[in-house]
Amino acid sequence: MKENESLKLYMLSDIKNLKVHGRVAGSLSPLTLFWTGSGIELNVKGSELWIEVEVDYDMYEPWISVLVDSALVSRQILIAGRYWVCIFRNMDENDVKNLRIVREVQAMNGDPDCSLKIHAIKFNGEFLPVSEKPYRIEFIGDSITSGEGTVGAKKEQEWIPMWFSAINNYTYMTAEALNADYRVISQSGWGVLTSWDNNPHYNIPEYYDKVCGLLTGEKNKALGAFEQNDFSAWQPDVVVVNLGTNDAEAFNSPEWKDEVTGETHKQRLSEDGTYNDKDLKAFEDAIKAFLIKLREYNKKAHIVWVYGMLGIPVMPSIYRAIDNFINETGDNKITVFQLPNTTEETVGSRCHPGVLAHRKAAEELSEYLREILAK
Repeated sequence: MKENESLKLYMLSDIKNLKVHGRVAGSLSPLTLFWTGSGIELNVKGSELWIEVEVDYDMYEPWISVLVDSALVSRQILIAGRYWVCIFRNMDENDVKNLRIVREVQAMNGDPDCSLKIHAIKFNGEFLPVSEKPYRIEFIGDSITSGEGTVGAKKEQEWIPMWFSAINNYTYMTAEALNADYRVISQSGWGVLTSWDNNPHYNIPEYYDKVCGLLTGEKNKALGAFEQNDFSAWQPDVVVVNLGTNDAEAFNSPEWKDEVTGETHKQRLSEDGTYNDKDLKAFEDAIKAFLIKLREYNKKAHIVWVYGMLGIPVMPSIYRAIDNFINETGDNKITVFQLPNTTEETVGSRCHPGVLAHRKAAEELSEYLREILAK
């Protein structure tokens, strides 16, 4: 594609009015986007803009979405390599446009090579200030929070990045409804205690305090993924935790076995088909332990534990764990909110909540959070 000859090269560190979304390691040379929903935001006045990306992966390629004035105008796969991507051209050079470039796909624990970096921008106009929004929300969750299944026909079942979306997602929709900035910490299949297949190492709380600790490999270490997150730099007003769906599934899945150490783990069912009391208590203890960690790093935030888009089999345990925590600590800024269940009409690809389910969840959750934020 032919470039406009008036384009000027800007390193990200040269752009004073650049706004970065999502947890990052701090470097702008280049900027690595680790999490779903992470990205950059600019207010621009000009007719053409390109970004220089550097992409790598073994199995799971990154995707990005482009939003102009909050409207989704592009969603695209990024192939491996370092190259320029045209974001827009031939727009009104005198019109101020809000531009967001968003990573659509979750951090990929299963692919140590998966990375997305932004190096520079070519632009023929002016960068204007981007205001901070009045609220900040952090979302923590699993495949639902990663937006798995929000793209594609209902029949699609491949586990591939194409079916993920940060935009067709209750996190983005809720933040937009509340005029809030937001961040997402999520991983498909993971829980608060174990993953869906009983792996005790695949739990979100264990890695919460790092920039993106659930990644693996020397490459991600070099990018800063395993560094301590700077919580003082971004404090949320509300932390929304959507975990428990995979913990419930673990009770119905075979035991997990570490092929190297021989270690095994299983959330068990009793003979009558109910959840084993001891294993259920381990799940509840994991919730309480995570609440302790969340409060340590988010001193003033209201914590909302949400659950329900794929059924509510462990909802009594969630209520019990949180009630016990409140009674033990006196911390009354923790509540539970049940999200609407996914139906035949609102299901998406991979038997996951589709965009209609996410829209319904966002409508109800934003109303609930609006009351909390108003206090």
